[in-house]
Amino acid sequence: MSAIALQPFLHDAQLSVAAPSFCASRPDGRIGEGADGFYHGDRRILSRLEAGVAAVPNAPVATALGEDGRTTFVTVLRGIAELTPDPAVTLERRRELHPGRLVERYTVRNAGDLTARLRLDLRAESDFAAMDSVKAGRATQALTPTAGPNGLRWSEGALSAALTVEPAPDHLAADTGTLGFDLELAPGQSWQAVLECTAEHRDGDLFPAPAAGAAPWRTPAITGRDHHLAHWIARSHHDLRGLLLTDPLEPADHFLGAGAPWFLTLFGRDSLWAARMMLPLGTELAAGTLRTLARRQGRALDPATEEQPGKILHEVRRDEQHLDNGSHLPPCYFGTADATPLWLTLLHDAWRWGMPEDQVEDLLPHAEAALAWLADHADADGDGFLEYVDSSGKGLSNQGWKDSSDSIRFRDGRIADAPIALSEVQAYAYEAAVASAALLEAFGRPGADRWRQWAEELRLRFRDRFWTEDAHGPYPVVALDGGKHKVDSVASNMGHLLGTGLLDPQESALVAGRLTAPGMDSGFGLRTLDAAAAGFNPLGYHTGSVWPHDSAIAVHGLARAGLHDAAAPLAAGLVRAAAAFDHRLPELFGGYPRAEVARPVPYPASCRPQAWAAAASVQVVQALLGLEADAPNRRLRVRAQLPAGYESLTFTGLTVAGLPIEVSTDHTGAVDLRAPEGFTVTTDR
Repeated sequence: MSAIALQPFLHDAQLSVAAPSFCASRPDGRIGEGADGFYHGDRRILSRLEAGVAAVPNAPVATALGEDGRTTFVTVLRGIAELTPDPAVTLERRRELHPGRLVERYTVRNAGDLTARLRLDLRAESDFAAMDSVKAGRATQALTPTAGPNGLRWSEGALSAALTVEPAPDHLAADTGTLGFDLELAPGQSWQAVLECTAEHRDGDLFPAPAAGAAPWRTPAITGRDHHLAHWIARSHHDLRGLLLTDPLEPADHFLGAGAPWFLTLFGRDSLWAARMMLPLGTELAAGTLRTLARRQGRALDPATEEQPGKILHEVRRDEQHLDNGSHLPPCYFGTADATPLWLTLLHDAWRWGMPEDQVEDLLPHAEAALAWLADHADADGDGFLEYVDSSGKGLSNQGWKDSSDSIRFRDGRIADAPIALSEVQAYAYEAAVASAALLEAFGRPGADRWRQWAEELRLRFRDRFWTEDAHGPYPVVALDGGKHKVDSVASNMGHLLGTGLLDPQESALVAGRLTAPGMDSGFGLRTLDAAAAGFNPLGYHTGSVWPHDSAIAVHGLARAGLHDAAAPLAAGLVRAAAAFDHRLPELFGGYPRAEVARPVPYPASCRPQAWAAAASVQVVQALLGLEADAPNRRLRVRAQLPAGYESLTFTGLTVAGLPIEVSTDHTGAVDLRAPEGFTVTTDR
């Protein structure tokens, strides 16, 4: 019987990122199984990189994740030069990852009392596998390298890679990819070598790396007493720098690739949400993201790619994606229902945080095109709601952020049929319309009244059609299906309605009650689906797992709605989860209850780092502080008091209109905001 292709697990992998490259390995540094590899531009450059001594066990004893793609691995070469049970000979690998370049520095140390004689072999393989093949678990074939004086070289089409070692190896066998070194180390001696592997696409990178050290935001920091929130935001800052990419059409514009390993490219929804979460640290990332997507905004009607005039794209790849569910996504794919309203809202919010007005004004024609898409294309059947259906028959069957095929389902487990109108997409559209009206009015352009009226009519229709009731009271459903039936699951989608203006205070309080109930709050964040639902699976991608960005959006929405008592425990759950993942929150993790498991359970195939999971740390800080900006009118808003656990802290790196903000709390948790000159501060109790 042939082997079944399975998506490889990643929960025990060590990942480092320097977009558009990343490296995934075993905890001891070994590259050689599953999704392990050195990747560049969605292709696996090295599928194997092992270091060891034949017949000698490699015992890993330490892994240290550093900054900017640096990782150190230490293993003991068991039994060599040992007189006592103490280890004597160690192999240290210091990995440095740069865009298109992997460097490993090997050090063999003899700390024993005997001379160590050994042959250290480095073994390398390449398969140039495409990312969709790796993700689907499809078998790949190793390429045959050519040998040089001190290394190996592989090439296929426009892609080439070269591996060199200094000093030159004593043995080189191209057929097995082996580079061998004969070592004799007296007690106290050490030996070193440097391996370098470079990759190159003949036509350049799809989205190139920024300049070394670039970060289009201020460095966030929380000082005072030791706090897990401070460690989470510091780790996130370094991971987000590693995920930065640039637009080759305008290299000054930066955006965040969605995540490694599966999504290290431009994603409309993910890049927009991450940029929006990062606004309290500056508007440059938002501006670059907005412009990068605006350059690729839909202009024509193309059912094969789902492009429509004014629409914001879903994702861009170098090649067509062949997914394991049978979908075939073209290189530039527009199959998303929410990226367009999210683009509009980010433009408005960036303006409120101080994006220069000339930059905002330059994007208003794109905003008007996006609004035209809302009016002309988003509502295919004319019922007044935004909905989606896979018009190509080969694309994504679900086109909201929960885009797996089984994500939108009824409480009894039935999967909803398309076309589907998601609740959160209606909220995004409402917020986008109101926000765009404010922009149009502020910049003297027509249409503000039309879009306020459009939003108000959508709000009334939503209240009439999207609410249902069970034994616990009223709540908004996940969606309307193709037959306009209410998809009645209790799910985290409702958290995205908060703070958008779509709900009134009473409705917001009802949603808060649902989100903070035990079926939704795992203790480490919100489950995507209530634990009582028939389709609940704590390790289901969108059917019971916890997504940090999803929880952070709900926390921020609760704060914007003034429901800080509901936001605080959800925020605390995310901080606890971050600590359990060494402050690098993954894309998602298991929705098991904290009452039964002391640590969050990894989702085995999760990206780590993921842009919006890392950026969620900034949004949680913003929500806890209740920080909101109105730069055009020189106003800031902040809470008067933080909840217990956030006393005696100082928050730096925050900024409005390019000017620094500093917020601190005293020993009681009382908040003091030092605003730029000319800004008025309003304090909410």
